[in-house]
Amino acid sequence: MSAPGPVLVPPDTRSYLDHYKDGSYLEKNPTWHVEESPFKVKYIAQLMRRNSLQAHSVCEAGCGVGEVLRLLQLEMPADTDFTGFDISPQAHQLSEARTNAHLTFELADITRETERSFDLLLVLDVIEHLEDYFSFLRAVRRIARYKIFHFPLDLSVQAVARRDGLLKRRRDHDHIHYFSRDTALATLEDTGYKPLDYFYAPRSNEIGPNLIQKLFRVPRAMLFAFHRDFAVRLLGGYSLMILSE
Repeated sequence: MSAPGPVLVPPDTRSYLDHYKDGSYLEKNPTWHVEESPFKVKYIAQLMRRNSLQAHSVCEAGCGVGEVLRLLQLEMPADTDFTGFDISPQAHQLSEARTNAHLTFELADITRETERSFDLLLVLDVIEHLEDYFSFLRAVRRIARYKIFHFPLDLSVQAVARRDGLLKRRRDHDHIHYFSRDTALATLEDTGYKPLDYFYAPRSNEIGPNLIQKLFRVPRAMLFAFHRDFAVRLLGGYSLMILSE
């Protein structure tokens, strides 16, 4: 079955969520970032291990085509249940091939699932896409005791200094908000979360495909070894993995 074609919506009534519903996001990002899933799962597993976190049920908000949950299932006990939520019909259609007895996907807005309960909620590369991320964070806070967030840290000196540094993220990936470590943590605290642990993940050095990212790999790694916070603020290229209650 072919994916539904784009649905035209008058520009003055569109929200950024429409990009995920009408097929235009899939058109710009035909893999739906499947290639980044091993990177995310690697650091989710690391964060869980270092906090001795166990979960019998895991859900993901904005799961896309479901590759993160599929790979995470391979890392966890066989009886763990996984549920992915996404609002994109195209992503949901692609996720169905990954379904199994303990892994299911729902075409649904997770903020309306407030009566559901899970041990662990994953929110990976989602917040920067939402017009009103404060309302989203408040709505999903009680769905699970533990939450793992993954924020791309788009704000850095080199990104702001380059004319296209932030606009490219907006144009190609629909990032409409840009975070540093401090603003990401403050956002969670302001919406009632309690961060328990966090660390930087070397996103650009491990999975960055473009020329700028490749050129900065060595200086990033060298400066990061000397002073982590300064390296991230100056050169960027890192993301933030956070465990919270």
